[in-house]
Amino acid sequence: MSQYDVIVIGAGPGGYVCAIRCAQLGLKTAVVEGRETLGGTCLNVGCIPSKALLHASHQLHEAEHNFAKMGLKGKSPSVDWKQMQAYKEETIEGNTKGIEFLFKKNKIDWLKGWGSIPAAGQVKVGDEVHSAKNIIIASGSEPASLPGVEVDEKVVVTSTGALSLGKIPKKMVVIGAGVIGLELGSVYQRLGAEVTVIEFLDVITPGMDPEVQKTFQRILKKQGLKFVMGAAVQKTDATKTKAKVTYKLRKDDSEHVIDADTVLVATGRKPFSDGLGLEALGVEMTPHGQIKVGADWQTNVPGIYAIGDVTEGPMLAHKAEDEGMAAAEQVAGKHGHVNYGVIPGVIYTWPEVANVGETEETLKAAGRDYKVGKFMFMGNGRAKANFAADGFVKILADKETDRILGCHIIGPAAGDLIHEVCVAMEFGASAEDLALTCHAHPTYSEAVREAALACGDGPIHS
Repeated sequence: MSQYDVIVIGAGPGGYVCAIRCAQLGLKTAVVEGRETLGGTCLNVGCIPSKALLHASHQLHEAEHNFAKMGLKGKSPSVDWKQMQAYKEETIEGNTKGIEFLFKKNKIDWLKGWGSIPAAGQVKVGDEVHSAKNIIIASGSEPASLPGVEVDEKVVVTSTGALSLGKIPKKMVVIGAGVIGLELGSVYQRLGAEVTVIEFLDVITPGMDPEVQKTFQRILKKQGLKFVMGAAVQKTDATKTKAKVTYKLRKDDSEHVIDADTVLVATGRKPFSDGLGLEALGVEMTPHGQIKVGADWQTNVPGIYAIGDVTEGPMLAHKAEDEGMAAAEQVAGKHGHVNYGVIPGVIYTWPEVANVGETEETLKAAGRDYKVGKFMFMGNGRAKANFAADGFVKILADKETDRILGCHIIGPAAGDLIHEVCVAMEFGASAEDLALTCHAHPTYSEAVREAALACGDGPIHS
């Protein structure tokens, strides 16, 4: 029986980052992973391949809509779907091989296969049982579906199937107007598909700033996406090449049917812990099927920890990474910490959408006095030059202390811009601190400074 200080179950962003940090802290570490490649959902069938397709399809959009305006004349590129898929696969391989290299560099053992925990301190992979002083579960999540919707990953697909369709569909129906549905819906809309998004609620991207929701939906509509809001999908009927989606409108209970070549089920994700043997171990779970952990990421069974999508909180790769590093510190006898108030969220459409911290709704619900500083990208010189002037930056600050409480951005490079606000919030900065910081001109980041100025005497360029 091989013996380890730590065995991590799952090699996604949470698991592999946790393992590397454990190894850096001098712990003998192994990772259990049943996939043929490391990196979990994120690198193989999630964040990384979807960003590759978003990037490629955005370049096509630019060529079709903006090149001529800049004096770049010529035929619009045609889409070689096979080559685009090859580019996506190369992107995945480059990243997954990178994790393999890091494992070798840090002397981390990869136990290939699917793991279970027959007893505290033991992990079984195949026929072999390994012993570990500490076990960290980082088994991630899987797509959630709906009653009456049968996924075949060919015609009715999850995000996994949507990344590798045999051909670009003429008509696509997306069930769910969350991050995954809107990102992949955008990809196929740019590539020529007619995309209809069906959403149960009356707003897209639930939980986001309402002003961002409205602006975002308006921009996506302008780009060509169609929306059916307040609609409950009843069922899908699929043949080998087509599908019918039946839905009811909540406002009048009327039933409708829509045809599609491909149906993307993007109704969220659920924790994946099947086969680990948690019930027999007596590991406590939440009512939503997540593994319950304490402030140190340890379960109620001593020596067994859990991080990432399989626990409570937002299902984000970077949240899992932070928890992975923190759990590693705890296991090594140090103090691990995650500031859950400063975890950014990003949607990688064009324009990008990013947020961190409180929304106006959460502040109102808490009865907290706040002020709003807002700046439109229309007033930003760089954004105007780059045909990227849609959207705005909104900063929320405490009315009395001016401390930054949250930020919401829809616009160019929002996913990068949000991080100066994250750093500011981590240091407890005021909006004035951000406003007094020199920002290079001309950059998109000046819009963040202007929003901070708007929390005080007002922006300059608005």
